[in-house]
Amino acid sequence: MKKLLALLLALSMTLALAACGGNKTGGETPAASGDGDAAAADSGKTYKVAMICDSSISDGGWGMACYNAMIDAAEKHGWATEVSDSIAQSAYYDNIVSYCDLGYDLIYAPGNQYTDAVLQAAEEYPDIAFALLNGAETTPAAAVNGNVTSLLPDATQVGWIAGALAGLMSETGKVAFIGGMELDTTKGKYEGFVESAVYVAAQEGKEVSALDIVYSGSFDASDKGIEFAKAMMDQGADVFFGDASAVDSGARQAIDEANAAAGSVKVYDIAQPSDSLGQNECIIGSQVTDNSSMVGLCMEAVENGTFGGETIYGTLQNGALSAGALSDLVPEDIQAKYLDYIEQMKNDTFMK
Repeated sequence: MKKLLALLLALSMTLALAACGGNKTGGETPAASGDGDAAAADSGKTYKVAMICDSSISDGGWGMACYNAMIDAAEKHGWATEVSDSIAQSAYYDNIVSYCDLGYDLIYAPGNQYTDAVLQAAEEYPDIAFALLNGAETTPAAAVNGNVTSLLPDATQVGWIAGALAGLMSETGKVAFIGGMELDTTKGKYEGFVESAVYVAAQEGKEVSALDIVYSGSFDASDKGIEFAKAMMDQGADVFFGDASAVDSGARQAIDEANAAAGSVKVYDIAQPSDSLGQNECIIGSQVTDNSSMVGLCMEAVENGTFGGETIYGTLQNGALSAGALSDLVPEDIQAKYLDYIEQMKNDTFMK
């Protein structure tokens, strides 16, 4: 019955799109694809990928970066795209099923929180491919039809990249991390962040510790980010990192306001997963994840008929992870030290 309802809703949205145009839906079951480039070179077919997202694709953080990754990969491979963003957890499955019923070749779900909905839909639609960003290593094996692939950036390395800069830049000896949902990947980023910050600070003759991680329970509650950042600054935190999308944007707003009130920038933020330098005055650097390369590998596998049943990893070593540009607020000597630590991470000599 749910599939029938989703199909009817999808068909009604298709008619609406035909009347008014557009290729983005927010918080609703999706419409048919409205754009696309060239057909696949050999078959003449235009493949289609759809993304669902519980945060906004204009959040300046996770949602935007994941959407841009899909767009970049689609442009390179000549695929048509569609997205439904700002959807509730209760609507994950229905949105996915609607795209399946509309004949999309690949469903792209950027987060571990979509696992249950993806596995359910993947069982019901064996001929459709499902790519789960930050999916667990065990998820592909749990898909009974072998049509699910996990895209897994190394969470520890993500944390290391930010933590090294935090350890170098903290003057109060307190760093902070804000999480969206209590996911294994978020925990991994936090643990890597703390480990790296403590280690690097010790190399500089300093002591740094991290405040306990806090979770907003969602990725779009920017007001929670403001609340958390204020409380953590009151506890002495002067360098922030997060894994909470729009919540991170709220935190940066609070940090910028605190710095403005103080008359100088003394509290910093490290962004992820795209290079966000200049977006807020407090951002001193970014951890960058090239999700587009992993999404592109999925597209190639779909075209070749080899998709599914694997985990595609993203690391510093294969170029999927990197450090973004650094702010002038980071002194030149600290920039040099930081880049040396990044090289150590690439060469597998960090903390050894």
